Amino acid sequence: MIVVELRFSSDAAERLAARPAHRDLLAQWHAEGFVVAAGPWPDESGALLLFDADEATVRQRMTEDPYYRTPGVTVHQVREWHPVVGGPASVN
Repeated sequence: MIVVELRFSSDAAERLAARPAHRDLLAQWHAEGFVVAAGPWPDESGALLLFDADEATVRQRMTEDPYYRTPGVTVHQVREWHPVVGGPASVN
């Protein structure tokens, strides 16, 4: 699984304008099983996205979504994660 952490700058106009299309794409990816969960931090300082794929696939699919290149959005981290409890790749 891959975790993507986004950070948002205080200049939100372009980010907020791009958000509906981004959320539509996330919903589509979720229906496909690619996105496990995604959402913003309560203080709107950023967001966390959890993908059920390898890093190369996540990075390639992120190029399909202009949100990740929108002013006010910074991809802070892209990291592999190995859940022990929960998630499709968990180990008992």
